[in-house]
Amino acid sequence: MTDELLVLRCLLGERDAFAELVRAWHVPVWTYVRRMLDAERADDVSQEVWLAVFRGLPRLKDPARFTPWLFTIARRAVTDRLREEYGRAETPSGEEPPAEDSMTAVVDRAELVAGLSALPVREREILVLFYLEDLSLRECAEICAIPEGTAKSRLSRARRLLRDHLTEKGFQP
Repeated sequence: MTDELLVLRCLLGERDAFAELVRAWHVPVWTYVRRMLDAERADDVSQEVWLAVFRGLPRLKDPARFTPWLFTIARRAVTDRLREEYGRAETPSGEEPPAEDSMTAVVDRAELVAGLSALPVREREILVLFYLEDLSLRECAEICAIPEGTAKSRLSRARRLLRDHLTEKGFQP
């Protein structure tokens, strides 16, 4: 069943349709949030996202645009959480260390995660949306509320920064 049909069923009041929508999109949303925050905060923020989706679904004008709308909500939730935490911080802290992977994880993957974590939030966000969530450049721009050209330049800068980080760690491009 398509997302558009599920959204329409939700708008008609079918609770099962919302449950199906959550089942279909919970992992991608949590993964996006997790890549922007740590695992502990990702659970809370993901729940906030689904609450916002439930409340905001009646205002979705075009059910076919559900995916960018969903990730826009997720982006706002992540931004709000970061803003709230930065506002509470008494002293500025350095970059957070990347979350530890399990012992069986490959070193290359750990370096990639560390490199991704080291990127500025805007560049990390565009990389996650484009490569890991497999969204188009147009959708990424819509989610980030920026022109498509800006999204393209951020993506280019993010690639360069990640490549530089990995090269510095001894990986060949």
